[in-house]
Amino acid sequence: MGMTRLVRAVLLMTASAALGYLLGYWAGYPLLGTWCGAALAVVVQGARELLGAGRLIHWLQRMQEEGLGGGAATAPRDRGLWGELGYRVERLLRQHQSALILEKARLADFLNAIEASPNGVMLINADDQIVWCSRVSAQHFGLDPERDLYQRVTNLVRNPVFVATLQAASPTDGAEPMSLLAPAGGVISVLVRAYGGQGQRLVLSQDITERQRMETMRRDFVANVSHEIRTPLTVLAGFVETMASVPLPHDEQQKVLGLMSQQAQRMQSLVADLLTLAQLEGSPRPTVDRWVPLVQLLQQVEVEARGLSGGHHQFEFPDLADSSVQGLEIAGHPSELLSALTNLVSNAVRYTPPAGRISVTWHFQADGRGVFGVKDTGIGIGREHLPRLTERFYRVDGSRSRETGGTGLGLSIVKHVAQRHDGELQLDSELGKGSQFRLVLPAVRLRRV
Repeated sequence: MGMTRLVRAVLLMTASAALGYLLGYWAGYPLLGTWCGAALAVVVQGARELLGAGRLIHWLQRMQEEGLGGGAATAPRDRGLWGELGYRVERLLRQHQSALILEKARLADFLNAIEASPNGVMLINADDQIVWCSRVSAQHFGLDPERDLYQRVTNLVRNPVFVATLQAASPTDGAEPMSLLAPAGGVISVLVRAYGGQGQRLVLSQDITERQRMETMRRDFVANVSHEIRTPLTVLAGFVETMASVPLPHDEQQKVLGLMSQQAQRMQSLVADLLTLAQLEGSPRPTVDRWVPLVQLLQQVEVEARGLSGGHHQFEFPDLADSSVQGLEIAGHPSELLSALTNLVSNAVRYTPPAGRISVTWHFQADGRGVFGVKDTGIGIGREHLPRLTERFYRVDGSRSRETGGTGLGLSIVKHVAQRHDGELQLDSELGKGSQFRLVLPAVRLRRV
């Protein structure tokens, strides 16, 4: 390329000098004509080079302002040095742009992957400014992921423990996560790690509200089980010690033995309910290919309800010959379904005074779901207790529950059975006006044969 340009320039100067010589010879000044022709060739060549350089500089200016995607996408295609230089600059810029687009795509994929994580990630520079923040992290700390960029995080999150840990963070510090109350409610676990060697820090956050709730429930469960078993064991131990050390009349002995039998039955009921819950939690969900006749379940529920009542309540049960019950089957585990239904009716019997009315119903909703309902005229439950009524060992009135023989696990069992059969437990009650419980089963688990 360079040799071609040199040859072209020599030929131009030679031709111009020759033409100048001829003109000068005709005018009587051949030497002056030669020099003038050569000078004209130099001027023309210089003008061409200046024009080429000007176009290249203009293109570079437009490219700087608009980028390669703008109107200056292509460099000037001049012949010669400036055209070649523009082409090679454009080629290098396009390669750089392609590499930049690829890196931006990789960065976007990486950030999208972080955004998909259930944990929060926040990048902070040496000045405690937020460089980047995921949506989950912004939710945890009550921030705006766009508006709060490059704001000092210590001005936005004023928790003293967080601020102290952030300021003391180093590659070896901050290894232990801290628990903070989230502005939107709940508890988050926060871990601060230094990275990059320039005072940059990574703040990782995780919502542990549910975990703490489960741990609290587990601790309460263990404490409640211990308390529920300790009470009848204490009574039994006291009666055994009394009978072993004090001679009692026959009538007193029979009375003590009756109380001991009552406490033993209470422990048996508690252990049975605990085993039922453990089985519900540890076994796979019931399939939809095992069908139980609804009439069979209702018959067993009625027998157990009347036996528990001992004739002290007025009952209303579905007519087993009715078309809404006849031939209907439920897909699920027979013993689990029976346990749920009998627990609902047993609760109604226990908390309904003598001569009270208990109504057991079965009907279909408009969406095809089946509803097993139990309505009583019992003592009722305050609305403030309804959200926690299905918790294990939760009692509105502990003394009342123990007097009626309840273990505090019945409604928890019903809730588990409902969830395992893709249904739900609905409840409504008003203090002094009775309660209504509904076990709703999905249409896919019902069929008529």
